[in-house]
This record gives sequence, structure tokens and C-alpha cells, in this order.
Amino acid sequence: MSAAGVAGDDIQTLGPWFHNLHLPDGSQTAPDHPLGDFPAWAWREIRAAVPDDLSGWRALDVGCNAGYYSFELARRGAHVTAVDFDTRYLRQGRWAAAQLGLCHNVAFRRLHVYELAREPARYDLVWFMGVAYHLRHPLLALDLLRRLTRRLLVFQSMTFPAEDAGALPADLRLDERSRLAAPDWPKMAFIEKSLGGDPTNWWVATPSCLEAMLRSSGFCIVSRPARETYVCEPATVDAEIARDLEAVFGGIVGGDSG
Repeated sequence: MSAAGVAGDDIQTLGPWFHNLHLPDGSQTAPDHPLGDFPAWAWREIRAAVPDDLSGWRALDVGCNAGYYSFELARRGAHVTAVDFDTRYLRQGRWAAAQLGLCHNVAFRRLHVYELAREPARYDLVWFMGVAYHLRHPLLALDLLRRLTRRLLVFQSMTFPAEDAGALPADLRLDERSRLAAPDWPKMAFIEKSLGGDPTNWWVATPSCLEAMLRSSGFCIVSRPARETYVCEPATVDAEIARDLEAVFGGIVGGDSG
């Protein structure tokens, strides 16, 4: 169905849209999306991995875009803080929340992921899909999110095919660095210029690299409901790494982060 009905003019004015939202009057925000009915089909792949009842949960949707996932979490009872740095997406999200009757369940804020170092709140569920590969400092972002996550992290990032990682050593001697070139060693490719016409696509990792990054940041992977997607619980961060991170976070916020 094309963008029509009482919302049609607003849809056109607020566009272009990356999230195809289905609105109560039957209109859609991106009916001709090149990825199909996105992100509805992506949600269908992972929704069973998210608790049906999120009543009383506080959720944080980082890189919320027009708010599709925020709205789905809100429908399950969560109070959602949806953050993005793009003002167009935030305008879209606030408008769509009003159309869907979810204004009291989803609060939109303009915030960059690194600014979460100053975020005092903690969240039961952190939603972090389709963002990490757009960041110049993805591991720092995961470290920040670990501090905010009480129960679950849902994480997705673009990958490239690679052999499954074998048993990796706990340490590697300097004269053994040739092992890093092995096909199964966790890797992340740096994109200096552009990928898919998008200059903000900075990194593409192997699945084993993403998994290692999640573990390093203090997450335990509990399921992999779809390709490139992980559901994680917070775990203990290595004590030495934790001390280093506290120093980093203290520098970001301009004082003692503890």
C-alpha cells in the first residue's frame, strides 16, 4: 500500500524513511523499501528471544531510527528511552509515536552513543542493532553499554563470512603473530572510505570477532536468534580491564566515574 490516508502528507514531509512503519489508518512509511517490509521481517526473526511481558522493564534503544523496535518493546509493556543523533529520525519517531498512541511509553532523546558515558540511569534491556559498524570506536560503545545493562542486551552488527574460530590461546607470543593471519582468527576489517555508498560504514567483523568483543566487554551470549544477532546477559568484567575502563569513563565524564 502506498503512503496514503490522513497521514500521507506528513509521511512525505518527514521522509525519507528507513523504517517501514504500519500506521493505524493503513498507510506505511516506506512501502517500497529496498529491503522489503523492514524492519518487520527482522523483528519476526528475533521477537521470540525477547520476553513477551516487559512490564516494569526500562529499555534503551540505541540508534532508534524512526522507532520500530522501540514501539514493539513498548507494546510488550516496557518504558522505552529511544536515542539517536539524527534529528530527522527523532522527528519521525515522535510523530509515529503519536499516531500509534505510544507517546507515554516511548521517550525520544537526541544523544550520541558515546554520551551514554554520562547516563545515570540503568536499563533492564538495551537494544543495539545496526549501529556498531557505523562507529569509529565500537568496543568503547560496548563497554559503555555494559555499564547500563541490568538484564539483557540485544546486539546486531554486519559481518563477513569466515571460518568458525577454533581453540584460541589465552596468550600469544610476539614471535607467533603469524597466527593472526589464520582463516579462523577473529577479525575486523576497517573501511577507510565507503561501503555500500555509506561512508559511515567503518567496520565489518567476523562472527567470532563480534562474539569475542561481547565477551571482552562483559557480556555472556545466551542465544543467537538470527544471523548476526545476539542476545546477551551481563557478566563479570575482568578486574584489570574494569580498572582501565573506570579511568577511561572518568576522563569522558570529567571526573570520578565511580
